[in-house]
Amino acid sequence: MKITKVESFVLHVPITPPITDAINVATHWGLAGVRIYTDEGFVGYGYTGTCAHGDEMIVDTIDKYYAPLLIGKDPFMVRELWDQMRFGKMHWIGRSGVTHMALAAVDIAIWDIMAKASNKPLWQYLGGAKSKPIKAYNTNGGWLNWSKDRLLQDVTEIVESGFTGVKIKVGKPDPREDYDRCKAVRKAIGDDVIFMIDVNQQWNINTAMTWGKKLEEFDLFWLEEPLNPDDIMGHKKLADELNVPIALGEHVYNKYAFRDYIHQGAIEYCQVDVTRVGGITEWLQVAGLAAAYDVPICPHVGDMGQIHQHLVASTQNAIMLEYIPWIRHIFEEPATVKEGHYVLPQMPGASTTILPKYFEEYRIR
Repeated sequence: MKITKVESFVLHVPITPPITDAINVATHWGLAGVRIYTDEGFVGYGYTGTCAHGDEMIVDTIDKYYAPLLIGKDPFMVRELWDQMRFGKMHWIGRSGVTHMALAAVDIAIWDIMAKASNKPLWQYLGGAKSKPIKAYNTNGGWLNWSKDRLLQDVTEIVESGFTGVKIKVGKPDPREDYDRCKAVRKAIGDDVIFMIDVNQQWNINTAMTWGKKLEEFDLFWLEEPLNPDDIMGHKKLADELNVPIALGEHVYNKYAFRDYIHQGAIEYCQVDVTRVGGITEWLQVAGLAAAYDVPICPHVGDMGQIHQHLVASTQNAIMLEYIPWIRHIFEEPATVKEGHYVLPQMPGASTTILPKYFEEYRIR
């Protein structure tokens, strides 16, 4: 099999209503991605997820630097192709961020081709699923721009619909308001529901130490991204001092950074995102590294769960997966949760194939 054409794209899917966390305002979810065509008729879809800013830089990287390397190559040589892209011309100016997100999109598309050519869903192509179904936790009811009443209504409805875990955003200018919202949410969902909070890097070390301690009373499952993601030692201090486990990874872009976080004991739930590291190839390496330290995987879903459901299903130390349904309607086989658990996909591939109707409707490039 040979790759014959590489076609980049950008889709912007509306988020209704718009949402905010402590650092982002999002009106659309961006899919900066690629379709890779082969001489045997298989087409692979891969993409990375954005807040609809900077997508043009990602697809420019694909078009100018990665696509020329792929034409005429066998997609089943994915790891060699990954090395050629990762250590090629873009290595000089970037080993994370834009270049890595572009690499992720291409790598995902190649794995999609391999699974389709093998006539297997990706989870099966990777070696089969675990015996236990994938538990889902819901983030979509806890946005920072929600009023307290809206927040409580949403988390209550989420639990009533069958989810056994919810996550809310914190990082208000006054942490006392975060405390009040957390207290109200724990009361609303009861003691048996898993409850996480996400700071989105908004705190400094002193705020995190003070309010992380205060929030322990609400039996938090984890404290997510409390500090700048480059501050390994700060996160280690929190991991050592707080009784709430530290989770992070959505802004950690390569296996070497994860190695240092894990080896230092600065991360207790690894949220490695396939659209931020260099795709499935590097995600599997990070998952294996985490397994060697008995650190559980709970991915951030920059892909909105489409690809991660396959990865979590086939990874023993992956214990749970985030659920945000913003873009599921655009896919041929959308990620689906029933009674609080993901339903395993059955179609060949990585669940990344986009319906033609929505591909054209949301395409801006």
